[in-house]
Amino acid sequence: MWLPVSLSRPLVWAALVALPACIWIPDAALRMVAASIVALGLWDAWRQVRHQRLRLRLSQDAIGLANDAMVISDVDNRVIAVNAAFTEITGYESHEMLGLKLETLAAPRHDKTFYQHFWSTLKSTGRWEGEMWNRRKHGDEYPEWLKVRAVTDKRGKITHYISLFADISAQKARERDLRRIGYEDPLTGLPNRRRLHDLMESRLRSVRAGESLDIALVDIDGLKSVNDSMGVEQGDRLLARFAQRLTSYMAGSVVGRLGGDEFMVIRTTTYDDHDKWVSNLRDHMSSPFEIHEQSLRLGLTIGSCRAPEDGRDSGVLFQRLESALYNAKRLGRNHSLRFRPALDKQDNPQLALVSDLRAALVSGDQLELYFQTQHHPGTGELLGMEALLRWQHPRDGMISPGEFIPLAERHGLMAELGSWVIEKACAQQAHWANNDMPMLTMWVNISALQLFHGDLETQLATCLNRYRLTPAHIGLELTESVLLDERAGDMGPRLKALRNQGYSIAIDDFGTGYSSLGYLKRLPVDKIKLDRAFIRELPGDQADAAIVKAVLSMAKGLDLDVIAEGVETKEQCDFLVNAGCHMVQGFYFARPLPAHELEQRLLPKAQPAKARTGDVAKAGP
Repeated sequence: MWLPVSLSRPLVWAALVALPACIWIPDAALRMVAASIVALGLWDAWRQVRHQRLRLRLSQDAIGLANDAMVISDVDNRVIAVNAAFTEITGYESHEMLGLKLETLAAPRHDKTFYQHFWSTLKSTGRWEGEMWNRRKHGDEYPEWLKVRAVTDKRGKITHYISLFADISAQKARERDLRRIGYEDPLTGLPNRRRLHDLMESRLRSVRAGESLDIALVDIDGLKSVNDSMGVEQGDRLLARFAQRLTSYMAGSVVGRLGGDEFMVIRTTTYDDHDKWVSNLRDHMSSPFEIHEQSLRLGLTIGSCRAPEDGRDSGVLFQRLESALYNAKRLGRNHSLRFRPALDKQDNPQLALVSDLRAALVSGDQLELYFQTQHHPGTGELLGMEALLRWQHPRDGMISPGEFIPLAERHGLMAELGSWVIEKACAQQAHWANNDMPMLTMWVNISALQLFHGDLETQLATCLNRYRLTPAHIGLELTESVLLDERAGDMGPRLKALRNQGYSIAIDDFGTGYSSLGYLKRLPVDKIKLDRAFIRELPGDQADAAIVKAVLSMAKGLDLDVIAEGVETKEQCDFLVNAGCHMVQGFYFARPLPAHELEQRLLPKAQPAKARTGDVAKAGP
């Protein structure tokens, strides 16, 4: 390759003029001067050439270090030069490509129209950029991101092409993995909820005259007990085996996993045998599974519907399937229930209430925290407080938490509702800290969804930092149902980490679950709240009295605090004092009050209060 040497050099021109003078000038001294000028000119020319060679070598080294392949080709697209990255990507050495057209590397994935558009764009604009498939030396095809620029002479005529491309195989593989993760259940390989929506819409569009879609939502009963008794690994193996059997039985149909223990089946059929189809599906899937040398027969709860009779929209059908499954579970598990209009009518008021609850979360002026104080049963000393969530509906008045909390859990609003409670509880604590109110630890009731979404720790840290509080001001209260919810995963490490940060942990409604003692032994718990069901009949009911005494004795041995809920009479207080209970809550001492009324009651007394376990953010009476 010729070096671009510039002739605008005074010394070079002077040397050219002096060269003949060295021969024809008779004076020896003048000839020596001319010779010196020639030598200087030669030296200047040699320096220019050396600098140009250095620049060329540096450019070649820089091109050689590039990760992207570079090709220089002539006007006919025949290769003139390639860099090292080209050899690394394609497998072709430089000498193998010289004189060959780049089209010889093209993979047969692009049609004639593609290349016509490629050349027309390149010649009209002087550049082209996009994705193209090529073939390596050994024959395998790969995608590349190609940039091509045309080089022209002074008259604008194309003389060369410079191509720069990178192998994007890894990037395309990551994109495939992301699509697979987005649309595929990782455990079973079945379509996930998002993909099932798309597949249902596709099936609905392709239904012809005389055809229908049978759709079933299958829930495995008691999977949690399988995980507890045999381990999560065996539980996952059971889910995978269940998916394999369901896919095999429903060959030709859509089978997917919505998450947890819920599966969906979509069948296109011309038969009017929906109930029989669901029954046969149940019988087949209820056959025993052999897991870890044990025979397991599963109970199944199935909600089903039929399209287009029960709806033509995938969102409506999903909602009606979940309604049918929910009502089937209310019948006592291991039932099948087909959607019927009566269920839709039954859910319509609830759906309106859910819509109003969403609006209340947006506006923020309908929801409020009430606070119920906690006391020593003998002295009445103020020991803590519980904040209870209330909803003042603009049309229907005060809505019972027992009515809207289950709806929030069913329709995915519980995490947002719990976040609202944490924010307001911290704000109220900060306000009271600046107004000489007794500082009592608030206990925030945590739902399974807050733990499942995994942002609880971040939200707590953010709120405490914003309102300049410490973890001692906010405690975390979990019901036994949350501890048993498999969506939250293994609770132990997360609760231990929170406790190490300074948060206290309590279990609410103690005694109503079926694994209380096991969780008390395994989890980092500071306090248990004895459910009001055991307090209501005290001191007359011998069974309740025995249970209360046993719980207090057990808690003492485990170094746990106990608070008795629902205390309403002096007799109940006296019994609890004699039994060794040091903390109670109920109407006997105080009813739930809004923040401003509680301030009016406590500010005049302003007695010192030791920050102990209190209770926040749960659906109270």
